This record gives sequence, C-alpha cells and structure tokens, in this order.
Amino acid sequence: MTQRMQDLASQIVALQAELDREIETRRKVLGWTVRRRMVEFEHGVTEEHRRLRTSVAGFLGRASLGAVLTAPVIYSMILPFLLLDGWVSLYQAICFRAYRIPRVRRGDYVVFDRRKLAYLNWIEALNCVYCGYANGVTAYAREIGSRTEQYWCPIKHALRISDPHQRYVEFLEYGDAEGYRARLDAFRNQLRDEPAGPQPAPGA
Repeated sequence: MTQRMQDLASQIVALQAELDREIETRRKVLGWTVRRRMVEFEHGVTEEHRRLRTSVAGFLGRASLGAVLTAPVIYSMILPFLLLDGWVSLYQAICFRAYRIPRVRRGDYVVFDRRKLAYLNWIEALNCVYCGYANGVTAYAREIGSRTEQYWCPIKHALRISDPHQRYVEFLEYGDAEGYRARLDAFRNQLRDEPAGPQPAPGA
C-alpha cells in the first residue's frame, strides 16, 4: 500500500473516531447509555416511550395493502438466513480451526436489543428482531468471508467494487505477482494474530 493510501486510511480512522464521539454525545441527549452491553435509560425516559407507542390496531390501520401482502414474502427469507447462519458457523468451526484463524464471534454481529424499546408495539418489535437478525447474520457471514479471502486470495479486483469489506484496502494490488508470492504468508500470519472480535478499521 502506498504512503498516500496509508494516509487516507488514517484519515478514515480519525473520522470514524470522531463519528463515534458524536454518536455517544447523541446517546446522552436521548437519555441512554450502554454499560456491560446492557442499555440503561435515564429516569422517566421509558415512561415517555410508552406514551409514544402506537397500538397494534393503529399500526395495522395505517399499513398499506402492499405492506400487508408482501409481509409473508419478507418473512420467508428467514429460512435462507437460518441456513446461512448455521452453515457459516459450521464452516468456520471446522475450517478456521484447521487454518488457525481466530473464529468470528457471532454475538458481535447478531444483536437483539431494539425489541426492548418501549415505544414499539409487538409487531414493530418483531420486525426489528427480524431485521436485526437478517442484517447481523449477513455482517457475520461477511466477516467470515473476508477472513477467508485474506487467507486465500488477498488481492484487489481490477474493477471497482461497491462497499468492500474493511480488510480489502490492505490487500495486494491487482497484477502484483511478486508481492503475492512474497507476502501471502505475511497476510496469513497477520490474520492468525488478530483477536477474535470485529475487524478494526485500517490503521486502527
């Protein structure tokens, strides 16, 4: 990676840290904090949330016909997500152990906390559980895939790809044959030395 690319990656890290600070400030304004992975609301916030909750009848009354008719199609996706969840978990349990790659912690990606929000009725809470699961499993599988890619093929594509995973910026340039032969083992050793948690941003 060139010096210019390293500088840009460092700027991304700095901006992410600044964004995290702004998010924390916003949390305090909204009256909640996270301690030991548990959400805590300030006194009176939960009561105000309950006051703002829409009844199920009111929620369904405002739902469009299209939303009602497509709901079964949306929820049918639970089957491939369950299959993906189980399959990638089995895959990394077998293969990552063989490659000596730290396994991805599923709980860092699949999180069920929005269902506890008092301003959601049970349908909205169920929707949040479903979306959190589906997107969490997708992110979990993506991290497993990115570790696999770093182990076997840490090479950038010739064509631009949309929203690459965080490891991608460190990969070898397309066509760098000497670098691939010289540095493949280094990429694998770097991967083995990582903690099991989420991958930090480049340069972190």
